[in-house]
Amino acid sequence: MRTMNIPTIYEDNDVVVIDKPAGLLAHPVTNEKNTLIDLMKEKYPEARLVHRLDKDTSGLMVIAKNEKTYEWLKSQFLNRQIHKKYLALVNGILKDKKGIIAKSISKSRKRGGSQTTAPIGKMREAITRYEVIKEFSAKGGSALGGKNYTLLEVSPETGRTHQIRIHLTSIGHPLAGDDKYKFKRQAKIESLNRQFLHASYLQFQLLDGKIMEFRSELPEELNKILKNL
Repeated sequence: MRTMNIPTIYEDNDVVVIDKPAGLLAHPVTNEKNTLIDLMKEKYPEARLVHRLDKDTSGLMVIAKNEKTYEWLKSQFLNRQIHKKYLALVNGILKDKKGIIAKSISKSRKRGGSQTTAPIGKMREAITRYEVIKEFSAKGGSALGGKNYTLLEVSPETGRTHQIRIHLTSIGHPLAGDDKYKFKRQAKIESLNRQFLHASYLQFQLLDGKIMEFRSELPEELNKILKNL
């Protein structure tokens, strides 16, 4: 089985918190092998994924090492007691420097395997908060294609599939590097070979009641993109 460097941020008898690299599938969709859960089970036979990150999204994940912990953490996710924050680079400059996107999500009939939005109250409720961290106003050049970009801190209150990606596209600001939910003729940043989305913050409660907080810095390949902007 392929090995991959997966940094361990924290570990005890019940959980392990890792910093997932981009390019690693969390869980097999069909017959994939060498996924995150495969690698985790090599070391922790009873490992269970409590939540997931898209293949090309990097950052913090908590993995339960036994069934009791899995059920405990899963209940926190269902009750929206686990807090997550992401760093996201999007196309364009947002009119509102902070806001809430409340649009339900369902499968798209037009785009196979994709998700789409609907007015809140229909389909599956999804809520995402965002706040502008920094704006990049491009003056031209092949690397930027003469386009503007904004770095956001994004906090999903629900955990729908592709939620952040769909919500940001729905307000006219798709993620840089996102090929699935991009606009037609969307400018591409040279050297960005993945969607610019990183799970940078995670907070949850252990079985003994202790509140745990973890932070993860942007990977070097994403830091380089920002420096070039």
